[in-house]
Amino acid sequence: MKREALIQQLENTKDWDVIIIGGGATGLGAAMDAATRGYKTILVEQADFAKGTSSKATKLVHGGVRYMAQGDLGLVKEACHERGLLLKNAPHLTRNTSFVIPNYTWWDNLKYTIGLKFYDFLAGKLSLGKSRYIGKSAVLEDLPTITPKGLKGGVVYQDGQFDDSRLAVNIAQTAVENGACVLNYFKVTGVIKNDSGKIIGIHAKDIETEKIYDITGNVVINATGVYADNILQMDKPNAPHLVKPSQGVHLTLDRSFLPGDKALMIPKTSDGRVLFAVPWHNKLIVGTTDTLRDHPELEPKALDQEVDFILETAQQYLVKKPTKKDVLAVFAGLRPLAAPQGDGKNTKEISRSHKILVADSGLVTIIGGKWTTFRRMAQDTIDKAIEIGAIPSKACVTEQLHIHGYDTTVNHQEELHFYGSDLKVLKQLESENPAFAEKLSPNYEYTVANVVFAVRNELANKVEDVLGRRFRLLFLDAKTAVNVSRKVAEIMAKELGKPQDWVDQEVSDFAKVASVYQLN
Repeated sequence: MKREALIQQLENTKDWDVIIIGGGATGLGAAMDAATRGYKTILVEQADFAKGTSSKATKLVHGGVRYMAQGDLGLVKEACHERGLLLKNAPHLTRNTSFVIPNYTWWDNLKYTIGLKFYDFLAGKLSLGKSRYIGKSAVLEDLPTITPKGLKGGVVYQDGQFDDSRLAVNIAQTAVENGACVLNYFKVTGVIKNDSGKIIGIHAKDIETEKIYDITGNVVINATGVYADNILQMDKPNAPHLVKPSQGVHLTLDRSFLPGDKALMIPKTSDGRVLFAVPWHNKLIVGTTDTLRDHPELEPKALDQEVDFILETAQQYLVKKPTKKDVLAVFAGLRPLAAPQGDGKNTKEISRSHKILVADSGLVTIIGGKWTTFRRMAQDTIDKAIEIGAIPSKACVTEQLHIHGYDTTVNHQEELHFYGSDLKVLKQLESENPAFAEKLSPNYEYTVANVVFAVRNELANKVEDVLGRRFRLLFLDAKTAVNVSRKVAEIMAKELGKPQDWVDQEVSDFAKVASVYQLN
């Protein structure tokens, strides 16, 4: 993916079949779906791919045990199916993980054993393995730092986990390999309509050069997540608000708080939700919260009460009690939930299922959903464009599509496993230029080559793109990310031909962003 080549593709193409606004999970999935069907496809994203919600998930590819408890069985069945497909199509980024529910009453043992058998049933042929009841000693073996007092046993079940922003980048690469044009740092400034009021395109500004492009085509898809209302109001200034942002916060801790490769699932917290503690990139991710927010933000900040809630809940279950000083990083994402009717304030009232809406102007908007079902959401969105007659009918081919980086031989214990088949290219860079093998930090495997590769092959424009999303140091250890930011900026400046004042500005910009990820 070269920015210059993609902009040239934009300038050389008169009319597109499909124009997509938004470079998160949903938009990128739609671009991949459309391009693999053979449509001329372009996607624009105002910031970086997965900059918002799509890089801040709980890192789970799951059916959603919580949604089953709420009776949303259709969503659970769909998500379990999509989970199985994703584990097959992106094995370098996904893996089957054992989750343990520790139970402190005999009734919970019975309830969750039966409930998770039903979860297995909903997964059907794409099940990741059978759930089972285990005794107290087995729970303590699987979760050695769990509180033993009052423990009555537990249930083990299987679910998937993944690297969200890496998957976003690989989906973008898959789309480009199939002919799509995908551009980050391209902001939509307005829509183009014909004399009868139908949307036939968008105005988009290249943030790098401030050049405005008029992009026209057969259908415009609004896949902007929590920003969907902004695009709807470009089409119709008095359009009602359809999206309600719900904030989910996660904390990153050292693995010593829960060693081993099993994940912990707490099925009912003090506020009636679930809490996960999941091993991820040799750290432990603990979350999440569910707090309604009024306005979307690109970098939402965790509220003090959300951080306290996660820590207090974890302290109840872990022998080694995490405190604020143990938090290596904190990140908050906004779920784009379909707004409830009336005055509903509780996020439990808001469905996680996706909805596709078609405006009078022909604008297609997709809202709601979750990472696990991104492929199905994309398929449904492109099918809707066919249904309304915007594009000719062509069959979806993504169910069995291998995503860029596909590699069944990766060792998930290796720190850089998430590159998949691209790891060979990285190692080749290091062998051709020994300076590229230099580590950015002694405590992590990331090298100069990782930065160079991100710039040359993954459309990384800013230090934050590299440290936050091309590899995940900002999410794993925010302080170390700040410490290496100048080195990363200097490597990028050399690759991009940028002056010293660009380096200084990038270091300053990154420090501001990273401050949101640090508690102390």
